[in-house]
Amino acid sequence: MVLMDTKPLKILVLNWQDITNPLAGGAEVHLHEVFERIAARGHEVTLFCHYFDGAAREEMRNGIRIVRQGGRSLFNFHVPLAYFRRFRKERFDVIVDDVNKIPFYTPLFSREPVQGVTHHLFGKSIFLETIFPFAAYVYLSERLIKPVYRRVHFIIGSPSTHKEYLEWGFPKEQVTVVNYCVNKDIYYPDESNFYDVQRIGYFGRLKKYKSVDHLLQAMDRIRDDYPSLHLDIIGDGDDKPRLEEMTSQLGLDSRVTFHGFIDESEKAPMLQKMNFVVNTSSKEGWGLTVVEANACGAPVVAANVPGLRDSVVDGQTGLLYEFGNIDDLVTKMRLFLDSTEQRNAFRERALSWAAKFDWDVATDETLAIIRRTIADWNG
Repeated sequence: MVLMDTKPLKILVLNWQDITNPLAGGAEVHLHEVFERIAARGHEVTLFCHYFDGAAREEMRNGIRIVRQGGRSLFNFHVPLAYFRRFRKERFDVIVDDVNKIPFYTPLFSREPVQGVTHHLFGKSIFLETIFPFAAYVYLSERLIKPVYRRVHFIIGSPSTHKEYLEWGFPKEQVTVVNYCVNKDIYYPDESNFYDVQRIGYFGRLKKYKSVDHLLQAMDRIRDDYPSLHLDIIGDGDDKPRLEEMTSQLGLDSRVTFHGFIDESEKAPMLQKMNFVVNTSSKEGWGLTVVEANACGAPVVAANVPGLRDSVVDGQTGLLYEFGNIDDLVTKMRLFLDSTEQRNAFRERALSWAAKFDWDVATDETLAIIRRTIADWNG
């Protein structure tokens, strides 16, 4: 047991994407923030993910060996094939299975201990993202998590997802919340970069289920009351063309800027300039971008949905509104637009809230859970 507690580990991480993938989101930020730190502590980490155009098939990034294979749509079928053809021979101490959308079902074929990680479950919200046959495929795939992973311990990204796992029947001792955190080298306040009252933002991927169109509708409703109000949209995704078309149809081209992906060095200065950030998603694992915006001094107006209700302290670090209720969204936006004093009070509380989340602490907790999983498996 002592050796298991101290020896360097050989870890295989399975995830759909890596942080350099154009489709990377909060799950990939979490993966790299934690496992790059684990690698820096002397452990051997391999990440297996899908290939994308322009990427290397294999590379080292901050201590993680990244192996890419297969396309995004069918990557889950590449996982068991790669395991039997290659990874099984490498004799890993543990497999970290990032269960995201369509599971890999590693307990059905792996001989190593399996450590589960789940950021959020789509559930019925997947039907907001894609057409019925594909949505049904994802929905049914998620429903198999309980029977297939019934003996697996899970690291969970938020209290809301933790609650869902308990409702599914997982024992409390098999699900542990490890919070998403903030990279304070990237997200930080700057008192000299004073915010613009008439500038608000959206920060995150552009996916249909994230409902950024609701924010555009809100902008349309208040355009006459705030003629100088401007919306900066930071992020990219496959819903961008639809959102750009909607922006033009509403006559908001001069009021909305789509920045796409921006360099990490640009994120804090842009977020610092915003009066507040809006998150309209139908569901999140935690709402990492919410706390990152808070760390830059921007309070948040967010939908009252799983994940976001965990990362936003309603009435303290931001304001929650009823998802899909544009009138309620507009009302909450006006509270910050009409009161500099109230906005600045939220700013101070948002900074204090974001300061609590430290990736080094999350790494300590993750490594301890992985070691326990290995010990339980071998015991």
